[in-house]
Amino acid sequence: MPRHHSTLPILALLGASMLWGLSWLPLKGLHALGIDGIVLILTTYGLLALLFTPALWRARHTLGRANARPLLLIALLGGGANIAFTSALIHGEVIRVMVLFYLLPAWSVLGGRIFLHERVDGARWLGVGLALTGAFLILGGFDALGGPPSWNDLIALSAGLLLAMTNLVFRAARAEPMVAKVGAMFYGCVLLAALLLLTGVEAWPVAVSGTAWGAIALYACGWLLFANLGAQYGVTHLEAGRASIILLMELLAAVVSASLIGGERMDGWELFGGALILAAALLEALRDLKSPPYEIGAGAA
Repeated sequence: MPRHHSTLPILALLGASMLWGLSWLPLKGLHALGIDGIVLILTTYGLLALLFTPALWRARHTLGRANARPLLLIALLGGGANIAFTSALIHGEVIRVMVLFYLLPAWSVLGGRIFLHERVDGARWLGVGLALTGAFLILGGFDALGGPPSWNDLIALSAGLLLAMTNLVFRAARAEPMVAKVGAMFYGCVLLAALLLLTGVEAWPVAVSGTAWGAIALYACGWLLFANLGAQYGVTHLEAGRASIILLMELLAAVVSASLIGGERMDGWELFGGALILAAALLEALRDLKSPPYEIGAGAA
């Protein structure tokens, strides 16, 4: 695919990154209205799946030739990533969750080496080491060895890991149509959320106002839709390194907004650990600014 020299992909990806970084605001707001994470995923991605269905129908002849295995993996991994990311942001400290989530580049490098047999040079191994050291410090350093990390920390870590694995499948399944892969992501979110509700992991809310359901529809068809489409358009039309740098705005937007609006703070070692993770992400982004465009899974990217 030829590289896109217009500013439109840059603006689209920048806007999408800002929306993802600020997504904690509507998520915590909807939670305050009585809607928890799994129900929120089911309803919002259910609406997105419905909106996406006409595109899937128009591409049905192409989809009939698609390989079901990568699409199933995208549905499972992408659905799990979105559920974990949403739950962690709703119940945890925004800065801590986002920094732990941004171990994603380290998981991508390791996963690419293990599953896709990609070459990993010294700079990329350095990035992995920086990211894992940063996570170790944020989780409490050597003091954390005295006990397990919190559930929310583990959920935040798993969100980044699952999204990194989703992106690996996106890269490996280049022959599959984009509409099929994005559709698999949306429907995977819905099916996994429905399964968790049916097994009693979370109860369906019984006293939620019509205003709250209207807010969910607005969040899904406005905020989430533009965040997903903007990210997909941007990363498809930009060089990989350039797109990765712009995507770091997600982390910056989350940290700044949580500090100014949410009043969150990190201690010295946590700040140092966060700086190491940011350095690792920058190192990965700058590794090759002339890389070809790539695809990234929808959702918390």
